[in-house]
Amino acid sequence: MNWLFSVVLTVHILVALAIIGLVLMQHGKGADMGAAFGSGSSGSLFGASGSANFLSRTTAVLATVFFLTSLSLAYIASDKPKTAGSLMQEAVQSQPVSTAVPAAAEAAGAPAGAGSKAQEVPK
Repeated sequence: MNWLFSVVLTVHILVALAIIGLVLMQHGKGADMGAAFGSGSSGSLFGASGSANFLSRTTAVLATVFFLTSLSLAYIASDKPKTAGSLMQEAVQSQPVSTAVPAAAEAAGAPAGAGSKAQEVPK
């Protein structure tokens, strides 16, 4: 299942980059007024109005693919087994608790737990 997640994530990222590129290539609504007064955009690669139709349709198709890959990634990620508790609780429970006396305190001859008690200050 891990390879499927990787493939869908790769397609998702490539589609996102393609959408960004297509949106940046499209003309705004005010760009059509310039073509009416002879700005020369009517002689473009796709023709006078061909680029708007081609780019907008391609963007719509890629947006649909992006939406589907988003849903697929959410489904694949939620398919993992559920655990009772949080990640921090699992990390605390998985590490053993050490009750050994520290080596420095043992070498000095201090009793176990001597460093953990607060010292009393005489009045």
